[in-house]
Amino acid sequence: MAKEHHYEVVTTWTGNLGSGTSRYRAYSRDHEVNAPGKYAPISGSSDVAFRGDRTRYNPEEMLVAALSSCHMLWYLHLCATAGIVVTAYSDRAAGTMVENQSGAGRFSKVTLRPRVTITDGTRSAEAIALHARAHAMCFVATSVNFPVEHEPVVEH
Repeated sequence: MAKEHHYEVVTTWTGNLGSGTSRYRAYSRDHEVNAPGKYAPISGSSDVAFRGDRTRYNPEEMLVAALSSCHMLWYLHLCATAGIVVTAYSDRAAGTMVENQSGAGRFSKVTLRPRVTITDGTRSAEAIALHARAHAMCFVATSVNFPVEHEPVVEH
């Protein structure tokens, strides 16, 4: 029997500069994302190309971050289960969104570039292969309709 997991976030617009959305340029795209029991909200905005604040996270970055985080968590789990000791993990993930003439857009791909350090260099090939399994297990990656590619590097 399948288990259901439910997630709730609260997104609150904080960008009313005094006249609401009276004009396209009259309001800020700033907002906060929070979830029950979380330590701090995430400060969000739109991409700079859409009049956003570059110092805040935009939804597109958060989608790339969700893919990167989910992959990492599954990868670490699979390594622990396989007895591969990971001592460091970082990922310079990048996404590409294509905007069409109407202003709508969609992601065309995300590339994860995890750099992993393991203690046993003889298991590097196995450590690299586990990225494919992590991708297959990642809840976020199996939910998107665009390719999520991987360019892993394993060091020891």
